[in-house]
Amino acid sequence: MPEPLIRPARESDIAALERHLPTGPNRYHDARYARQLAGRSTFLLAFVHGEPIGHASVLWDGGHAEAVRTRYPGCPEINALAVAAPLQSQGIGTALIRAAETLAADRGCRQIGLGVDDSNPRAAALYRRLGYEETDFHYTDRYFYTDDAGHHEVADPCRFLIKHLT
Repeated sequence: MPEPLIRPARESDIAALERHLPTGPNRYHDARYARQLAGRSTFLLAFVHGEPIGHASVLWDGGHAEAVRTRYPGCPEINALAVAAPLQSQGIGTALIRAAETLAADRGCRQIGLGVDDSNPRAAALYRRLGYEETDFHYTDRYFYTDDAGHHEVADPCRFLIKHLT
């Protein structure tokens, strides 16, 4: 597979992103792009052969969860990291994380963090291989989604990892 192109989202990308990594009625891609337009994040996309195959947001105003923002004020967070299922484990997530780290370092950030669901040891192992350190800070990540069965709230137990940037 060719090296993915990683760049911030453009308005013209959102429809294709929704086709390739659909969020349905939740319209998460629209919300992430709007956050980028407001200057609160950078919504990074990964492309192969011109098609969007992954994404990650860098939240410049701190963690998605209030508990993370309180505990680690000013620490940007990599959030909403996802890669199309058939292309996972091929370095795309790593490329997105590295791009996020570069953006943070270029902004003068001394560290960057991310949350990992306690039930996702595979992701936690990747993050540790990439230099993220356990903080022993546990929190509950809450989010909502809508599907054919209605509106749902999810409360995932997570922990926060940090990488110190040079």
